[in-house]
Amino acid sequence: MSRVPAQLRTSIAALVLLIGAGGGAYYVDEAATREANTNAYIQAVAADPEVSDAIRIAMVMASFYESSNRHIGTPYVDKLGKGRPLTVCNGLTGREVVAGRYYSPAECYRLEKRRYVGYEVEAARLLTHWKTYDPFQQATFLDFLHNKGEGNFFDSTMRRKANAGDWLGACRENTRWNRGTVQGVSTVLPGLQLRGDSNDEICRTWRLGAPA
Repeated sequence: MSRVPAQLRTSIAALVLLIGAGGGAYYVDEAATREANTNAYIQAVAADPEVSDAIRIAMVMASFYESSNRHIGTPYVDKLGKGRPLTVCNGLTGREVVAGRYYSPAECYRLEKRRYVGYEVEAARLLTHWKTYDPFQQATFLDFLHNKGEGNFFDSTMRRKANAGDWLGACRENTRWNRGTVQGVSTVLPGLQLRGDSNDEICRTWRLGAPA
């Protein structure tokens, strides 16, 4: 049984449908077609010719992980994040996030796109075999950089295994990143567990354009 939630599978399938990649280790059914027709974020990601398939997939993944595909335009305090950062859109933090300001879907996409282009540059620099990876594999590394940060990735066993040629082992490292600090105690968080389990499966078994 797949550990990738049905809603995420449908969202990615809808993206694949829109970019015309076809095939793949997923099933593009009527639900995916409806998702493609109704989800403005997926349409925006698919229509942007300036980004790679890996970035497109990673952005749709984050839309599910961070907001269940619902736009979050008002900054909020991430009480489970390190330092309780002010957060908006699909997990954006930093100086660009201003309390009390509303971020439109278009502005969220612009800010997110800029971040993901940067993640892709960093991933290509830090991963020896980056160009050999399928877009789904690349997307899981981009999602790690978005969620956990470059500092954690740089020193990670995931990166070490990937650069040693053990890409399967690198994929499986996703499941280990399931903890956050709650009231000063390291705790397994259901959201991080779901993200890690899903990314492990996507990284190891999904391929763009491959026979299902």
